[in-house]
Amino acid sequence: MSNVEDEGWLLLTNDDGIQAIGMKLLVESLNKRGHKVVVFAPSNNQSATGMRINLMTPLSWRFRDDLKLEWDVEDNNLHLIELDGTPCDTMIVALDKGLNHILPDITPRLVVSGVNLGPNMSQDSYHSGTMGAAREAGLYGMPAIASSLSSFEEEGMQKAVDATVQLIEYALGVLPIEPENLRRPSVDISKPHVSRWPVIEDHPAWSKDPTDALRTAFRHGELMLNINTPPTWNGKFQTTRLGMRWYRDAISFGETSDNENTATFTIGAASIDHTPVESSDCDAVMMDESSISCLPTWPQTHPLAIDDRLLTWCLKTGEDNYPIWLKV
Repeated sequence: MSNVEDEGWLLLTNDDGIQAIGMKLLVESLNKRGHKVVVFAPSNNQSATGMRINLMTPLSWRFRDDLKLEWDVEDNNLHLIELDGTPCDTMIVALDKGLNHILPDITPRLVVSGVNLGPNMSQDSYHSGTMGAAREAGLYGMPAIASSLSSFEEEGMQKAVDATVQLIEYALGVLPIEPENLRRPSVDISKPHVSRWPVIEDHPAWSKDPTDALRTAFRHGELMLNINTPPTWNGKFQTTRLGMRWYRDAISFGETSDNENTATFTIGAASIDHTPVESSDCDAVMMDESSISCLPTWPQTHPLAIDDRLLTWCLKTGEDNYPIWLKV
């Protein structure tokens, strides 16, 4: 690995809360490898909050230096901050000059959300606070990775962390030290990767160099990475698309002591119907492989959306099964 001391800062968040096992192990692993890390995470569990944000509400934040004493870390180049808000709140506060206010000398190079306890595949992408935070970072022009262990049991979390660290270090190879598009200082909808919808061009500009177009989209926050790792990970990766799975019978009904009727949604109690899809994240983890999905930040009718034909290039892989556009 290259000298990480010269590779800028990583900004970490999650939706399980700053004290979650996935955050602890990820920070410990990155710290041991010499990465500079700033954690700006929710103070408590905010799972399945999607892209929820708090409006017109003062949100308290505080340093959590006490965790440095509990975790197996060196104090150098490590800052731990918690916010009484959602995962998206953490990114909005941090990236909209909040981090600059708290730690003026630090500008993040890459955002990493996770490692989440529980899968974020298929339809989970709409509910996940982990993915919501990564997508929010993208809206602010930052490259971002969302990472999850595809199990609700903590066993196997270190494997998910190891896979995530590998992806982080791979992704850093295509990123500048200073982010190119933080807070979107200018908006250019003429970039080759941007869709011209509703116009369909016969020869889109990205076709001259699709790998470079995808790298630009990632660097500018228009494309995010979503990695899911099974607890039985065999050390292999697979470049994937979103798969198809459906939660069934996840609702239980009851009543409170005051005779109020209740309905409780519990994913862990659900049965899961899985429809096989070629090159999908769901199918990859069933093969004990870690799935890496390239997902657009913006809806497909937004002016900054990625051309859907360019997205097909996201499934092209190199010998190591990483997305080929990540290879320098």
